Amino acid sequence: MTALHTSEPISGNGGMGTTVTGCGGPAALDAAVRAVTETLRSSTGTPRRIRVRCGEASIEVDWRSGDGDAAPTASHAAATPVAEPAAATGHVLTAPLVGTFYRAPEPGARPFVEVGDQVVVGQQVGIVEAMKLMNPLEADHAGRVTEILVGDAEPVEYGQPLLRVEPDGEQE
Repeated sequence: MTALHTSEPISGNGGMGTTVTGCGGPAALDAAVRAVTETLRSSTGTPRRIRVRCGEASIEVDWRSGDGDAAPTASHAAATPVAEPAAATGHVLTAPLVGTFYRAPEPGARPFVEVGDQVVVGQQVGIVEAMKLMNPLEADHAGRVTEILVGDAEPVEYGQPLLRVEPDGEQE
């Protein structure tokens, strides 16, 4: 069981600290992310710094002075699209892990796919970088790319929709 402890704002720097206990292994980072969300949700103002530690995992978020209004909050995070819209059709390719999504093999290079491109099963359509490892993202359905749901170099969560592919010959 994970226990969440949130400290009061740190005097002088407007930061908040959170200690998550009872976690370890692969669940540590997930627990740390939940702790950041809970810390933001319970905050009465906009913090300047948040630090979360859970075993070996830690997350630290700093906002520059004067940027307090632009700081992300739990309500902004909830507004991030993580589920496909009800009216959309086709197969949605989702992030296989938490990381950074890249549309091209390197900066300035042509993207792997664009809207309107035909893809085949096994074709590389992007990269998800996690802990400095480049994980190829391959199409698991053949069809035409109808929508790219995440921008280049944007952070993604496990299971987050990345691309929508309309299958060849029939609609899902």
